[in-house]
Amino acid sequence: MDEKDWLMLQSLHKEKSLTRAAERMYMTQPALTYRLQQLEKKFGVPLIMKRGKRIKFTPEGEYLVTYAYKMLAELRDIKDHIVNMQGEVQGTLRIGASIYFGQHELPLIIKNFPNLYPNVQIHVDTGFSSEIFNMLLQEEIQVGIIRGEFQWLDQKHLIHEENICLVSTEELDLEELPSLPRINYRAPKQALKLGDQMSFSLGHAIDQWWHERYREPPTITMQVDSYETCKEMVKLGLGYTIIPKAFVRPNEGLHTVDLTLKDGQTIKRRTWMLYREATLQFTVVDRFVQFMKGYDFQK
Repeated sequence: MDEKDWLMLQSLHKEKSLTRAAERMYMTQPALTYRLQQLEKKFGVPLIMKRGKRIKFTPEGEYLVTYAYKMLAELRDIKDHIVNMQGEVQGTLRIGASIYFGQHELPLIIKNFPNLYPNVQIHVDTGFSSEIFNMLLQEEIQVGIIRGEFQWLDQKHLIHEENICLVSTEELDLEELPSLPRINYRAPKQALKLGDQMSFSLGHAIDQWWHERYREPPTITMQVDSYETCKEMVKLGLGYTIIPKAFVRPNEGLHTVDLTLKDGQTIKRRTWMLYREATLQFTVVDRFVQFMKGYDFQK
């Protein structure tokens, strides 16, 4: 097996589809299938089973996938060490970021950082926070920027936090809230399948706020999977919603109330930078972490 075999197994494991794995590898599907068949012939065992358009790895295939991830991580580590031995800030920086951060904050960051260090190449992956967290665990990225609370035992830095608020077109009598129509945010199905901890923990905090104040459940009239959609529904007078305050701009004329628990704790959504202490030995990672710690996210 070589690097291309490891990448093929990784792509198949991520995509669970021959077609999408081939697209990810910039190969034709017949070429990928042939390479997979040659690998099966080499080991003398089937590596995948087809289930319609989806694939599932055999136990032998799962074992080789684990090996492939390990070898790719070791290869990246070797490349990073060799570049680092030259004592300059250069090489490839691998970043993963949540979708919202990747859309609104990251573009300016990845424009400004190479201005300071022109010999750095930046590789970026964006996705649900749970996806980015898993990539960090697999050492596919060096720095992960995620929203929500994840059980990470290594280094973390709080980048940003924002209040969760009730949004309406006008000031509401909060005593009447249970009888008023609520436009409810529900995480996309893909995020729920991945076990998105940010959506779960935030939803739990909102439920706690509600149950501290009301005996009746909310009157949910709509379920949508986008904070922006929730807000647009409110602007049309279809009800109130509960979303992060960052999605409400001052010029939109909406009324907001920050959610606060009875113990005085304001419900917030936090964005964290996660990384491993060991990766700071690589100059490019160390400089990026320091850059992020000093970055002004309020501007």
